[in-house]
Amino acid sequence: MKKISNMIKKILLFFDKWLITPITKGILSFTDFTKNNGKELEKFLNKRQTLIVLSLIFAFVIFFVVDQNSNTLVNKQAEVLYNRPVVAEYNAEAYVIEGLPTTADITLIGSKSQLYIARQYPNNGVSIDLTGLKPGSHKVSLKYNQSLSSINYKIDPSSATIVIYEKVPETRELNYDILHQDHLDKKLAIDNVDLNRNDVIIKGAEYKLKEVATVKALIDIDNISNIKAGNITLSDIPLIAYDSKGKPVDVEIVPETVEATLKVSSPSKEVELDITPIGDLAFGKSIKSITASVSKVTIYGDKKILDTINKLPVEIDVTGLTESKDYNINLKKPSGIRDISSKTVNIKVELDDVVTKEIEGIRITPINLSADLKAQAATEADIKATVVVKGSADVIASLDENSISATVDLKNYTEGEYEVDVIVSGSDIRVSYESKTKRVRIKILPK
Repeated sequence: MKKISNMIKKILLFFDKWLITPITKGILSFTDFTKNNGKELEKFLNKRQTLIVLSLIFAFVIFFVVDQNSNTLVNKQAEVLYNRPVVAEYNAEAYVIEGLPTTADITLIGSKSQLYIARQYPNNGVSIDLTGLKPGSHKVSLKYNQSLSSINYKIDPSSATIVIYEKVPETRELNYDILHQDHLDKKLAIDNVDLNRNDVIIKGAEYKLKEVATVKALIDIDNISNIKAGNITLSDIPLIAYDSKGKPVDVEIVPETVEATLKVSSPSKEVELDITPIGDLAFGKSIKSITASVSKVTIYGDKKILDTINKLPVEIDVTGLTESKDYNINLKKPSGIRDISSKTVNIKVELDDVVTKEIEGIRITPINLSADLKAQAATEADIKATVVVKGSADVIASLDENSISATVDLKNYTEGEYEVDVIVSGSDIRVSYESKTKRVRIKILPK
């Protein structure tokens, strides 16, 4: 305590010596000077030069004061609050508002410290009071609910011209669209979509409701994880109203979302590969064998399309081939087929020297004849054909004559006697078939 007391005494002595005593002496000296020299001071102040000097001094003082105040004004700052939401007060159940700005920019003006304080205070944003207004066009002002009166503000836009419509309800049928369906596993198919409701209510201005052509539930495949065959139930599916050009229409939809059940299946079918050599081999060569790495594949697609496909055609080009060869063929998907179990197949073609053989007595069959007509050979020689087959010795030796057919195409033929071409074919793709009997005479008679 003694040390603190001594410290305080030293501080007081310091101020007394260097501040209080000099000021007191100065005041006393000025008082004595004015008493003893009052007349001389009055004469000095009345001189023209003295008045000019004093006026200049006062002018400089006033200029300094004004300059400081102007600096205070100049030092004011501005801060812009961008895209502040605009809240309108009105009966949303009864009216629709058009022309209302969704956001506004607010410019705050004040000193740096005031702006800092203003940022710390919560505000109620920008509002428009539309209560009491009737349907029609109105010009309304935007209001910013600030917390500090010391801050000035400007709103952009400061006003808006709005149109008020009565809200009208209407019931519409609900449809659906499947988005990103191409992202679905190609082995899967959506057979059916069942929505939990068939219609919805749309609300809005009457002219807007007339623009609505359809209301759809948008089912997005990308929002479904790990899709497998079976039933999948989805909730919170958004609804969108569209006009006749497919553009969204801004109306209220009740409810906003629906539920949907998707029936997902994986229709498939196992089919054989139908391998066909295309082109002519080198002279004197024939196909001894054709061996494929897979003989059957599974195809995936719509059931109606699968029912029409029994074999998957595969062509290999053997034009000018002189020796055995391996082919790596990319399998082509028939129209309507989404996926194939094997994308490629390896086919080995083995060649041999060609041999020729004539097979006689292949009965000729008429095809494509009208149902009310019948055909018969003009002579005994026109009943059967001789077929020349070429191929590997082993293949020709084991060839079944019953696998060879000879036909005459009688499409568009009427009653009479005609000379027609003989067409021969066989089921063994390793063999080439040619009819030695080129043409025969056929009589066409009514049944």
